[in-house]
Amino acid sequence: MPKFAANLSMMFNEVPFLERFEAAAKAGFKAVEFLFPYEYPAELLAEKLKQNGLKQVLFNTAPGDVAAGEWGLTALPGREREAREDIDRALEYAIALGCPNVHVMAGVVPEGADRLAHRKTFIDNIRYAADRFAPHGIKVLIEALSPPIKPNYLFSSQHQALALIEEINKPNAFVQLDFFHAQLVDGNVTNIIQSMAGRYAHIQIASVPERHEPDSGELDYNWIFNKLDEIGYQGWVGCEYKPRGETAAGLGWVKPYL
Repeated sequence: MPKFAANLSMMFNEVPFLERFEAAAKAGFKAVEFLFPYEYPAELLAEKLKQNGLKQVLFNTAPGDVAAGEWGLTALPGREREAREDIDRALEYAIALGCPNVHVMAGVVPEGADRLAHRKTFIDNIRYAADRFAPHGIKVLIEALSPPIKPNYLFSSQHQALALIEEINKPNAFVQLDFFHAQLVDGNVTNIIQSMAGRYAHIQIASVPERHEPDSGELDYNWIFNKLDEIGYQGWVGCEYKPRGETAAGLGWVKPYL
């Protein structure tokens, strides 16, 4: 049976961020994920987790200057020092929060730029991250983002993500498989589940194309959850969706699993 984590950046927005830990616990979740922790001291977040009996299972490296169009620095040539500082900072938070996975964000490739140079920079920086995280038992994750959500991101396909992981060639580097992005770009998600088994360490879900609760849209998540059980997936499933209304009112789909 899949293990579900509430995404506190997208769910329970009825209350301020620091109150969402309690809201998730009251709804029955045992784990949480979110985009970025850096606005808050790690000790404060760790206390929120402890108070509510929650496990932190994922967060991202810092995005850079979002207002300027950045979404990660790890693939940007000439920004290696900043990217590695972000990686080191994420490691400090991961250790403090007991978090087993960190998504290291690649970045947006400017129009006309050399994508191969960006790809090489990304691989070099991910290898650095993997080496830094390995002594602490923490996995480095990379995620393909679909063009409608993040145009010109370094990679958009699950197959591109897998090729990168194979070239990075580090035992603690894995794909972060988001079925919302996978369906928009690749389709044939049953094949992805089976052919990439063992290469993804964290999953995220949402309906397609609306990105709401996973009880509507193009994907049959009951089928997907059964397939994940069949292949023996042991990681977490992050609920990275935008609730149609009040968060708790839309949790009927997950109640049997909590």
